[in-house]
Amino acid sequence: MLKWAWKSLFSQKGSLIGSAAGIACAFILVIFFDAVWRGETEQIIAYPNNVKPDVWVMQSGVGNMHMAMSFVWDWKADKIASMPEVKNVTPILYLNNVIRAGDTEMFAFIVGLLPDAKRAGPWAMSAGRQIQNPREAIIPDVLSHITGVKIGDTLSITDKEFNVVGLSKGTFSSANSVLFVPFSDLEDILSSSGTYSYLLVDAHDNVEPKVLASKIMEEVEKINALPHDDFIANDFALARQMGVEVIVMMTVICSVLAALIVGFSAYSLVMRKRREIAIIKALGASNISIFYSVMIQTGIVTLLGFLLAVLFALLVVPGIPSLVPQLTILVSNEALMQLGIIALLVTILGAILPTYLVLRMDPATAFHV
Repeated sequence: MLKWAWKSLFSQKGSLIGSAAGIACAFILVIFFDAVWRGETEQIIAYPNNVKPDVWVMQSGVGNMHMAMSFVWDWKADKIASMPEVKNVTPILYLNNVIRAGDTEMFAFIVGLLPDAKRAGPWAMSAGRQIQNPREAIIPDVLSHITGVKIGDTLSITDKEFNVVGLSKGTFSSANSVLFVPFSDLEDILSSSGTYSYLLVDAHDNVEPKVLASKIMEEVEKINALPHDDFIANDFALARQMGVEVIVMMTVICSVLAALIVGFSAYSLVMRKRREIAIIKALGASNISIFYSVMIQTGIVTLLGFLLAVLFALLVVPGIPSLVPQLTILVSNEALMQLGIIALLVTILGAILPTYLVLRMDPATAFHV
């Protein structure tokens, strides 16, 4: 019976390839949307993850940076800087706002840098220079590519114009672009004289960030202090929530589509081979062996589709950002493992109807089909 299942499946090579290709397309959609979601999630936390202080200090009640607002009095920064465990304190201002670049309006994260706060600025430059004067800005190179705004052009933040002097690398995502401007200019926009948004605290060697964070909270009132890893975990958790519903919905839709393709393929095979199946049942084949045969056929079709989708994900998907630079894509092993589980469920669901029809088939059908 198993030998028959193998031979009958590969005797219809066109149907097998077409079904596998259809399943692969459904799986590729699952992989693609998941990869975009994961890539954008990672990119949303790119700024805090790259500046990477030992401890983040912010307003009490705030525990992350993405879509947050924080104000810390400057005297608190001075008090933290005077602690013997602290090597350096770098204040920044931070604003979530809509910017206008050329004819494009988009949401962005704007970081205000003090003149000596280069460690809080862009970690890689594509072109241009660092900020040296008022009303200057560094923008992501991808944003420049999308909007056509180049070095020497201007962009608007609220009602103020900024001259672009540099292009940063790795600071763009479709959810947010990270721009850098002088501290004083962002201070004027926020009307936040005497305050900072976040303090990047670097500890001396052999000082544990968790211990330092606890001490800062004990000695300075109405602030929150978190080790870098905890701060990033909070930001990452919030970023992952964005688009989860869409990803789940697309996964369900594509999985159901794949199951329908598998089911239709197996059903078509059963209908074409019903005389042979009836003869096999008349010769005494058990229901369990017939069940295994149908499962093997649906399993092979699904496995071929899964392998095609994985090859596409590993060889083609990573190259998409070179054609569409505004996309950040990350294909993870976790996503491929999840897809493998989905493929197993698709195999089972796709085999239900064909198996039901086969098991109900009357062996006498062999004499009049």
